[in-house]
Amino acid sequence: MLKIVGLTKIYDNHKKAVDSLSLEIKDGEIFGFIGPNGAGKTTTIKSIIGLIPFESGEIWVNGMNIKDHPLEVKKMIAYIPDNPDIYETLTGIQFLNFIADIYGIPKEQKNKDIAKYSNLFEITSNLGDLISSYSHGMRQKLVIISALIRHPKLFILDEPFVGLDPKASYLVKELMKELCSEGTSVFFSTHVLEVAEKLCDKIAIISHGKLVACGTMEEVKGNQSLEEVFLDIASNQGEES
Repeated sequence: MLKIVGLTKIYDNHKKAVDSLSLEIKDGEIFGFIGPNGAGKTTTIKSIIGLIPFESGEIWVNGMNIKDHPLEVKKMIAYIPDNPDIYETLTGIQFLNFIADIYGIPKEQKNKDIAKYSNLFEITSNLGDLISSYSHGMRQKLVIISALIRHPKLFILDEPFVGLDPKASYLVKELMKELCSEGTSVFFSTHVLEVAEKLCDKIAIISHGKLVACGTMEEVKGNQSLEEVFLDIASNQGEES
């Protein structure tokens, strides 16, 4: 579903935020992307979804190259940022209708899914309120709903559990599993290592923009806990900085 080969992103200060990164996520996999702050996780994600250009490398989604087919690829992807920055002058339902209309979702399906997920996340009664009145957690729920109603082939989330209450976090994890059972691939970054350890089929660990470990949980952590592996890598990154 997602294939990254030799991805390199260099910012104006000549710092390589991502350095020759290669990954492959198959259909129906939950793939965790882990690394210390500043390791290159968000830059990688923004490159995948086409928000920022990159110097070299190739990214394919469902066999399509992001550079050659940007619109087709973006139609297959749903992206949840770590800080939802959405239209505050719209109400919740206006925002969901807006997203559904952009992606050409049929009215009957749209209404059914909006009702389903709004009830699940317990924000139905708030959909008529302006987004400016929403808490961070409510905005996060709204953005997640806007992604789910699109039934994406690739679901990308950057620190999805930040700001969510325990019930909503549990629901997101269950929905990830449900999507994967239907063939959707889930690629997400997180610092909640316990979640990654329990949820992911595979993980990748990035440090200083470079891939330092990738594989199944057993392959990556061996006889250690994921926390111990992560702390070792984070410690080494601190020493090199």
